[in-house]
Amino acid sequence: MRHADHIRQILRPLGIYRLEGGFQAAEWETVGGALDDLFDDLSYWECESLPATAQAAGLERWLSLLPRRPAADTPEGLRAALTALLAIGEGSFTLAALNVSLAGCGLPARVDETNIPETVEVSFPGIPGVPANLDAMRAIIEDILPCHLDINYRFWHLTWTEWEAYFTSFDVMDQSGFSWSQVETLVEIL
Repeated sequence: MRHADHIRQILRPLGIYRLEGGFQAAEWETVGGALDDLFDDLSYWECESLPATAQAAGLERWLSLLPRRPAADTPEGLRAALTALLAIGEGSFTLAALNVSLAGCGLPARVDETNIPETVEVSFPGIPGVPANLDAMRAIIEDILPCHLDINYRFWHLTWTEWEAYFTSFDVMDQSGFSWSQVETLVEIL
């Protein structure tokens, strides 16, 4: 409902105002229009002030508070990363909490314990090969994980068995037009 209509609805029972036509009706339209504009502005900034709903200017302002920008490239991914980073607290040093916190990288990342003391392994599920934003992700991962841990990164590529199932020879691979880095990451096709 527009604010001018709301004002009329509130004033109608009083019976002392001319609500339709004339000078007073124009006044209600003007006041109601100003309130509509104010409401639209406040709604926009309410949305932009919350990390879970920010889209543009508000999201950029939230991200400017961080020492590093998450690697995500969509507003949804940036909001999810920002939410994960804001959730990091004093009790965030369990393996499960660290995995939740790694969502702050902006791309899927997972930390697992290894058999070597004080060493963890970080992998990127669903991302074959080396992620394009690895430098940005590595900086954020190393900021999130406790500083006393040694971090090994694990990447996954096409295995020879999978390669042989897809390409019968190197000539077939050459004719496919794929670069070697594209061939390494064909795991999603198989």
